[in-house]
Amino acid sequence: MKAIGFYMNTDKGRQPLLVAWHYFFMLQMAISLASLGYGILESLDDIVLLGQDLAYTIGTFYIFFKMVHFSIHADDIDEIIDGLEECYQCDSQGRGLEESRCMKRRIFFWLTGLNAAWLFMVISFVLIIISTPFWLEAQELPFHVAYPFHLHDPSQHPLCHATIFVSQSCILMYAMIWTLCCEHISVTIFSELTSALKVLCTELRVVHERCDGNSSLFAHEVYDLAKFHQRIICLTDRSNEIFNGAFTMQLIVNFLLISLSVFEAMVSRHDPKVAAEYLVLMVMALGHLSYWSKFGDMLTQESLNVAVAAYEAYDPTYGFRSTHTIIWLIIQRAQTPLSVKSRLFPPFNLENNLAVN
Repeated sequence: MKAIGFYMNTDKGRQPLLVAWHYFFMLQMAISLASLGYGILESLDDIVLLGQDLAYTIGTFYIFFKMVHFSIHADDIDEIIDGLEECYQCDSQGRGLEESRCMKRRIFFWLTGLNAAWLFMVISFVLIIISTPFWLEAQELPFHVAYPFHLHDPSQHPLCHATIFVSQSCILMYAMIWTLCCEHISVTIFSELTSALKVLCTELRVVHERCDGNSSLFAHEVYDLAKFHQRIICLTDRSNEIFNGAFTMQLIVNFLLISLSVFEAMVSRHDPKVAAEYLVLMVMALGHLSYWSKFGDMLTQESLNVAVAAYEAYDPTYGFRSTHTIIWLIIQRAQTPLSVKSRLFPPFNLENNLAVN
């Protein structure tokens, strides 16, 4: 994201060329959004074309919103990343070390596979959209847009038409790759928080073995684990606060795209090709929602497992009373699950995702 000029934290904000490129591309996105909206006025008589224009306009607005959101909160995201770096200092030792590494390795390969699949689909989608005007005579540009003075008309303004074609192609490629990077960094933050909770559970389960009957060492270890748990809770709450606007917009956009796809697929049920296009759009929207719901569900489930692990660490015949109190506080706090959520909507989890589906 830094390489393509859309992670404008304080350090990057001191580079004039990068800032100029950032604002130039944001201006291009705003022009594209306005031209898509203007094009909707020409599609009011065609319900199928109108649905397509609305879908592209909603998607473009969502990407533009996320670009602005990440530009504003880049320093806040750096704060979360620094906090996650501190969590790595609390990794397991001894018997729990290999278990924690295996778990992190599994999540890493899982994320890598998902991102590779998403990258393949994004590139395929971009190539299909860009190539559509070459094999479909009714479409002259990758996206149906309208400009003043009919600048998009190749018969009246061929040079402007060619410029718009190249501009749409470059913006599409750049924006889709940026969106992929944006989704990756957002999901990775919450997957790392899930990993930290797994490490905490492992530490709680092996703490007796590590202390080997030393009550003072046991008290020190439990106190550190309680601070580790509180740090994870604070990072999760802070992450939800930073991404609140993005999560809210994401849910609204997904709901609009799913509703629009279902409506257009029903209207076009006698035209299998058009219905298939909207069904693909619906599957993409549901897949995006399910993607986040899965990671949100993992975070929630692992936060609840902390209470079980802390209960396994509790032994009324061993340790100080103050240590037992700290373990009790960990259990009590862990009974309130952590989640990925915005303020206005229910959390991202598989139960809520099933309700939407």
